[in-house]
Order: sequence, then C-alpha cells, then structure tokens
Amino acid sequence: MLSDTIAAISTAVGEAGIAVIRVSGPDSIAEVDGVFHSKTKLADAATHTVHYGHIVDPDSNERVEEVLVTVMRAPRSFTTEDVVEISTHGGVISVKRVMDLLLQQNIRLAEPGEFTKRAFLNGRIDLSQAEAVIDLIRSKSDRAFSVALKQVEGSLSEQIRQLRHTLVETMAHIEVNIDYPEHDVESLTAEFIKEKSKEVMHGIAKLLKTAEQGKILREGITTAIVGRPNVGKSSLLNALAHTNRAIVTDIPGTTRDVIEEFVTINNIPLKLLDTAGIRETMDVVEQIGVERSKHAVTEADLILLVLNGSEPLHEDELELMEQIRGRQSIVIMNKMDLPQQLDKDILARYYAEDLIVPMSVKTQEGIDALEKAISELFFSGSIETGDLTYVSNVRHIALLKKANKSLQDAYEAAEQFIPIDMIQIDVRLAWEQLGEIVGDTASDSLLDQIFSQFCLGK
Repeated sequence: MLSDTIAAISTAVGEAGIAVIRVSGPDSIAEVDGVFHSKTKLADAATHTVHYGHIVDPDSNERVEEVLVTVMRAPRSFTTEDVVEISTHGGVISVKRVMDLLLQQNIRLAEPGEFTKRAFLNGRIDLSQAEAVIDLIRSKSDRAFSVALKQVEGSLSEQIRQLRHTLVETMAHIEVNIDYPEHDVESLTAEFIKEKSKEVMHGIAKLLKTAEQGKILREGITTAIVGRPNVGKSSLLNALAHTNRAIVTDIPGTTRDVIEEFVTINNIPLKLLDTAGIRETMDVVEQIGVERSKHAVTEADLILLVLNGSEPLHEDELELMEQIRGRQSIVIMNKMDLPQQLDKDILARYYAEDLIVPMSVKTQEGIDALEKAISELFFSGSIETGDLTYVSNVRHIALLKKANKSLQDAYEAAEQFIPIDMIQIDVRLAWEQLGEIVGDTASDSLLDQIFSQFCLGK
C-alpha cells in the first residue's frame, strides 16, 4: 500500500478562494511534474518551496488551471513521503478538472484518512496522535481544540509510554527470576511486582480522573430542552444559539420534531435538542413529535426543564419531574418578567436551590445564571485550564480501565504468592492493552475502523 502514490482534495468542495489537492507517495513529484508547466521542474526543486505555473493536459496541451505547487520532500512531510500540494482556484469545476487529470496518471484516489494512516505506519505519529487529528478537526470549542492539539503533540503518548516502560521493567525482572530460580527470593519479587503495579495503577488513575471532562469536551453534552407547549423552549434554544434557529409562535404545538443545534457555553460544547411540547394531543403529527421528545429525554446527558413561572405547575409537569428524578437536570423558571404564580415549595421537593434558575428568555435575564449552573453541574464551576492531559477518547478510556483491572489482578496475585510466571500473564496483558492506545499492539481491523472515520484528504 505504501509503494503507490495517492491523491485527494484536502479542502472542502465548494466556492472558496482556493482549494488544495494533496499528492503523496514515492512518485508524487515525478507524476505531478508530468502535468505541471513552470520555469522550474519539480524534480529539481528544493524541499518546502512553492512554484507558480499551470496544470496542462499532456495529450491536448490545453491549460487546465493556473496553480501554485508546493514541494515537500521525504522525510520532512506529514506522511514522511514525498508530498506535493496543488493550490487551485476554489470551485467545483476547477478542482475536478485538476483531480481528473491527476488520476489519469499513475496516481490513485486516496482512501478516507489514508494520509494520516501513512503518517502512522511510517512512524511519524502514533495511533493516539492520529485519532487526535479527528478531534482537532471536529472541535466545537477553544478548550476542546486545545485538548486535541495537546494530544496531537504527543502529551498522552508520552505518559502511556512511561507507564509501559515501567511494565517492561517489571516483566524483565520476572523473566530473570523465572530463568534463574536459584537466585530468586519469592517474597522480594512479589513485593517488586506489587510496587510497580501500584505505580502504574496510580498513573492510570490520574489519566482516568480527566476522562469524564475530556469526553464532554470531545463529544459535547447532549442537552434536551423539555416542557409543556408555549413555555419558551424554542426561545431558549434561539437565545443560547444567538440565532433564530427554531420557529417561535404563540400557537401550542408549533415545534413538532426535535431540532438540534450546537452551542458553546463557558467553553463547554452543548448539543441542544429543542423538543416538541409534552402534552396529550389528538394531532397525529404532534403525537410523533411528543414521542420523539420523550426518547430524547432518555438519551440526554442533561435535561433543561422549562416551566412557565407565571402559571401554577401543571399535572404533566409534575409527572415529568418524577420521570427525570435522579437525572442530571436543571429547572428553568421562565417568564420571570411576568407576575409569578409557580409554587417554589413544590419545586424544592425535587431540586436543590442551585439547580432552579429563574429566567426571562424574552429579556435575556438569567442566561448567565443558567450557564453557571451547567458549568457547576459538570465541571464544579470551571474547566481545568492548567497543563493537564485530558483523556477524551472512549476507546482510550476503555483500554485504560482494562489495563487497570489487569494490574489489580496482578497485585492481588502477588499478595497471595501465586507463581510469578502466572502473574506475568496479567502484567503483559496490561502492557498490551496500553499499547493498543498508541497503536503498538493494534490489529489491522482496528486501524481500518479508526481511519475510516477520517475525511478524504486528511
């Protein structure tokens, strides 16, 4: 696979100032040279230089596009191979004409994520860094971007390698004692295994401590906005999104489906779900919307229950509060600009005071208090902003937990003086599980699954 030359469009297709086509592989410079006319041959060009010229059809000698071509010679490129990047005018037709001409040469269309996969296979980055590239592209907040960038730079990789190095030392010590049992003091070996297992488990615990926050930063908090019709759910979504995303009217049942919108609050990404008003209705379409609303509630990480503070609590709202009791939820007493009739004593039976937010979506009063309540609920008031490595990938979290369990088994076995060759099985398993995070022990099927999530050209 690494012996051929690949190409793909690296920028979004559509109207733009420029578009970039990336070519990588052993013949990338020679193949592009065959269709690029300029004062300088790319074969003679120094690495990391840019050249002006035209892409020309070698068969008809027709000028296809005016371009700038950047040459990056191996190993000083993203893939560590020879890489050529062609900057064309933005637009569908111009990019298609150049791309079609390239694919007529000895170049094939790259698979999703193949450039990053080559960077991994060629040893430029490890698997955790490669996965962080996806997170970098998909970041929905400044903090999520910073976390992903830190992982791309290898902060997580370095910590995993340190833990694996400790386990290698442990396995080497065990191997020596297995090969030379006459020099082994069984109790000392058991203590050594316990000490090293405890050391690595402590390191894993530090990483897992960031897992919940890291996962939120990476994926966002799925937040369902629920309540009866006309309490201000759609207005709240529009206020948080700073746009008229949802239709707002005085007619009950206006929202008939779940509307999604991503917003960032205090550097916390939220996937807001504006749901249909929950009520009994004979309207078939509205009934479907209500059912979808109930499903959204079951799937949500956070529930924002919107109530009309100018009316007494309705029976439907009491039932809804019973249903979501124990879930991560915040009550919004909307329409505080009107005379209040809602009984706060009843709310106090279900919610602590700091989870009840008086608000007027109409006047924007109380928005800051809501943002603070969400931040307190998930991050105890603030996101850690120090030099901290967040573990945000679900796969990494699962492997850390497995490795921790393997080391717990090794520790308990050492306490019971089980033969050390049996204990080594658990130590090696932990080493392999940590190795899967950085890709040292990853299977081909896992690699295919991970890189298939990438876009073309990355």
